[in-house]
Amino acid sequence: MEAVVVKNAGSHYLLSPLPVWNPFPAVLRGRVRLERSVSTNPVAVGDRVRYELETAGLAGSDDKAVITEVLPRSNYIIRRSTNLSRQAHVIAANLDRAVIVVSLYFPEIKLPFLDRLLVTCEVYGVPAVIVLNKLDLYRSLAQEQVDDFCRIYRGAGYKVLECSALTGEGIPELRELCSQGTSLLSGESGVGKSSVIKALDPSLDPKVGSISTAHLQGRHTTSLYEMYPLQGGGFIVDTPGLRGFGLIDLEREEIYKYFPEMLRVADHCRFVPCTHTHEPGCAVKQALEDGGISPERYNSYLGMLEEDKKFR
Repeated sequence: MEAVVVKNAGSHYLLSPLPVWNPFPAVLRGRVRLERSVSTNPVAVGDRVRYELETAGLAGSDDKAVITEVLPRSNYIIRRSTNLSRQAHVIAANLDRAVIVVSLYFPEIKLPFLDRLLVTCEVYGVPAVIVLNKLDLYRSLAQEQVDDFCRIYRGAGYKVLECSALTGEGIPELRELCSQGTSLLSGESGVGKSSVIKALDPSLDPKVGSISTAHLQGRHTTSLYEMYPLQGGGFIVDTPGLRGFGLIDLEREEIYKYFPEMLRVADHCRFVPCTHTHEPGCAVKQALEDGGISPERYNSYLGMLEEDKKFR
């Protein structure tokens, strides 16, 4: 029998025969755990799995579901551990899109973090949408910064939705988007991800956290990876707020390919291969000078090149 993993609680899981929402508990057979040991979690939310029912051997006891096989993934989001180890963690699999929630302030946005997450989406074939949340806090005070952010990421080729979970601005468009297939909601701690989920479907009750005034960073409020059905259709995967996001399975000379705006012009570089850092006749650096590539995104690229050396 086949089902989809809708909750990962470490050693125990919930499965459901999607698109029917009927969750039931399951455990993982040991040999599957060993076979998929390249990451810290052999099974991720969104995985399609095969399972068997095993009797507990006690009179009147219920059968239990045991995951026996993880079926091939169409795509997934994976992150390297935030320390310098080579361990990796699969966040979710078989996604129709990743919805990355950010806020310009409270907490202040970290563009290198956002760009690493976007690069990972590009690497593993997950379409990305950016939700700029908390507009109610700074729409009137920081409109220029809002416009600059949208210009940078729309110019790179990404859909950017301007939203406020508090006032409802932009939520209908996001709800319509998420009504199709499975959407991962991810972002740094404190950006209002749980509030966005609540705004999308008031029947859901994810934990809503507060901001630490000492560091203006969000406190972790979600500790499990879990999928929810939306009343308007579709499914969303909620994830713990991230404080770091390390790249994995990416060669240094390939990083530029996952910046869409750089890939569009890189074929015109004079030399191949080109690192797009110091070579003469570099089309990427020319596009940077001409305004076709934003300095913010280019600086993120340089940071990834430097970061890559730490893991070699």
